[in-house]
Amino acid sequence: MDRNKYILVFLLIVVTSFSNVLLANIPNFSPIASVALFSGFYLSNKKVAIIIPIACMLISDYFIGFHSLMWAVYLSFSAIVMLGFFMKKANGKLIILNSIFSAVLFFIVTNFAVWATGSFYPKDLTGLLSCFTMGIPFFKYTLLSAIIFSLILFGGYEWFNQLVNKYLTATKRT
Repeated sequence: MDRNKYILVFLLIVVTSFSNVLLANIPNFSPIASVALFSGFYLSNKKVAIIIPIACMLISDYFIGFHSLMWAVYLSFSAIVMLGFFMKKANGKLIILNSIFSAVLFFIVTNFAVWATGSFYPKDLTGLLSCFTMGIPFFKYTLLSAIIFSLILFGGYEWFNQLVNKYLTATKRT
């Protein structure tokens, strides 16, 4: 199953990178947070698990464009991978809860970075709250994409494993 896992991960990188480019016109609607959570949960090699979402972002950012706060985006996805490390099992409830937490984590890290490093908002509590308030319209897309893509990834992976197991079982009988 390890070989199948890595084939699936490779396909995941390619598909995610290009889907991130295709979905670029919808603000913050991206599968990368879900890929980060998925990688953290399923990949035992923690370095590879962190590299997966970063690689997806680097590839898609090459086409979409880089900006000065990419470090915050990459940092938040690395933290989401770590969240996946601590998931005990992959059932619907935990996937949805961790997807919500992933979206909130991304929102907090990236909006804090905008406030802390930019000149748009005063460097006080009012400025911080204003920054978070201005980010709320984008949060709905972050949240929606995290839930949708996590359910697709985790569900698709389980479906793929069942399909492979059925195939292997059928070939052993013959």
